[in-house]
Amino acid sequence: MGELAEPFEMSLPAVSKHLKVLERAGLITRGREAQFRPARIEPKALMGVDAWIEDYRRLWSERLDRLEDYLREIQAGAAPTGKSGNQGDE
Repeated sequence: MGELAEPFEMSLPAVSKHLKVLERAGLITRGREAQFRPARIEPKALMGVDAWIEDYRRLWSERLDRLEDYLREIQAGAAPTGKSGNQGDE
């Protein structure tokens, strides 16, 4: 655990708590080898997380592409498409 805590400003009890949460969630398994408690990542458990992240990655990529197109229109001096919100001139 000391090796895990070293790069972070965390106490050993805090690292232990985090590992217990990950273990309860099924994201890691912990064993016992003499005085060591090695932790191993469970890749199958992370597949659902990866799929969820991929959905959002795709969504934000599409939104950022639309934003980029919009900004190019503005920079080119073209009238932006969409409503401006100014309805007082009607």
